[in-house]
Amino acid sequence: QVQLVESGGGSVQSGGSLRLSCAASGYTSSMYSMAWFRQAPGKEREGVAGIAINGNIRYADSVKGRFIISQDSAKNTLYLQMNSLKPDDTAMYYCAAGEAVTCWAVLYRSEYKYWGQGDQLTVSS
Repeated sequence: QVQLVESGGGSVQSGGSLRLSCAASGYTSSMYSMAWFRQAPGKEREGVAGIAINGNIRYADSVKGRFIISQDSAKNTLYLQMNSLKPDDTAMYYCAAGEAVTCWAVLYRSEYKYWGQGDQLTVSS
């Protein structure tokens, strides 16, 4: 059973930084692609950043240059370093895992079978 557990969320002021972590278990990491999604109140869940099965990384335009996704395969942990945070970044952040997701689809919610419970980020102005 694949399990994903996010941590590191919280409240931060505009311009601040925070790092989210996602501890994964129950699967062979080399077969899965990982990504971060977020969902703000009243909005659709959207892809933020993802690592495709070939290692390529994609970011949503709204976070390019500010967020960095990385993965520690030895620890089976996915990270999202978030810098220069804005109030618009306020959302519930979710970690997701999907089998062999290609680069062009890495930010598509439908590609992911497994999801964490989410972690809240609140950015105040």
